[in-house]
Amino acid sequence: MEANGIPVGLAVDGANRNDMKLARATLEGIAAERPAPAAGAPQGLCLDKGYDFGEVREIAEEFGFTAHIRCRGEEAQEVKRQAGRKARRWVVERTHSWMNRYRGILIRWSKKPENYIAMLHFALALITYRATGLFG
Repeated sequence: MEANGIPVGLAVDGANRNDMKLARATLEGIAAERPAPAAGAPQGLCLDKGYDFGEVREIAEEFGFTAHIRCRGEEAQEVKRQAGRKARRWVVERTHSWMNRYRGILIRWSKKPENYIAMLHFALALITYRATGLFG
């Protein structure tokens, strides 16, 4: 996802799979053309604490990203220190909630993985189209 929640890549695996196991597949699945990262203009990759592993940091560096990964428990400690501050909701979670509006994705009815992936692509295309503001 880019900063506004527009999906730029897709990786699919079982529901019980740890997020960090899909880091490489997700970065390889980025369909958008990326500019080459430069020293003066690094490209950040914001990830939640589910990706707090050295392997993920190495993969991000391999792809030319500067990893911004919350350590486990870091956000909870920050919320405790600052009264009235709520935990930050990640953009990716918001986009996942948009995807949950599509019944065929929320509950996987498709037996064939190709059909499920096609449904994901269709839903993500609609999300992207709506985010462009062309609906008015």
